[in-house]
Amino acid sequence: MVKLSVNLNKFATLRNARGGNIPNVLQVAADVQSFGCHGITVHPRPDERHITYKDVYDISSVITTELNVEGNPTEKFMRLVLDVKPSQVTLVPDSENTITSNSGWDTFLYQDFLTQKIKKLKNKGIRSSIFLDPNPKMVSYAARTGADVIELYTGYFAIGYANRKWNCIDSYIDTAKNIVKNHMFINAGHDLNLDNISFLIDKIPNISEVSIGHALINESIYMGLENTIQTYLKRICKASKSENDITF
Repeated sequence: MVKLSVNLNKFATLRNARGGNIPNVLQVAADVQSFGCHGITVHPRPDERHITYKDVYDISSVITTELNVEGNPTEKFMRLVLDVKPSQVTLVPDSENTITSNSGWDTFLYQDFLTQKIKKLKNKGIRSSIFLDPNPKMVSYAARTGADVIELYTGYFAIGYANRKWNCIDSYIDTAKNIVKNHMFINAGHDLNLDNISFLIDKIPNISEVSIGHALINESIYMGLENTIQTYLKRICKASKSENDITF
């Protein structure tokens, strides 16, 4: 079954907008795990406008599933993750002032840089993931870094799907095939929601994990958090089971 990791950044954004500790991000982390999700994702940015570095330490203490920490591998970020030692670290090439992650790595240009960072993660026993655009040519360079996982940036897919351009999935399928050939796992994230998640998993059954935050939290406003997570799990499970015999 495809795993669901819930991104908590927007909960922290809401808390920070008022100050204080409402919503309590630590309690949210504990609750969403009890509601059935398979992991927690956080993305501390340099300005700490949502998840703070202290949050990462605090959240790590209540993790009973898996913790995935995303971010640009600056020296400060690397010190954090090497100290916390989460289950997985996803390296994302976002600049300091970007609103949200909106592209993957050029693994040809940054191969040596990423190799050095991933070596440090491996030395601590941390699973490493590289955020990548749906570009099959970049996969072989990513594989040479020693990464365990590729997280496909699904922003382009989400835009295409919303506009009923079904061929938006084609480049993702081609990239996924190359990832499998290079013996890496496939994750996916960015702008996934209840409308498009089943289509994605149906077309790329090899996906191991999806990371969803912004849409899930907005849908929770209408549906309730526990019900939203259960709905995601049911759709992911149904899509996974219907395609469990498909191989590339």
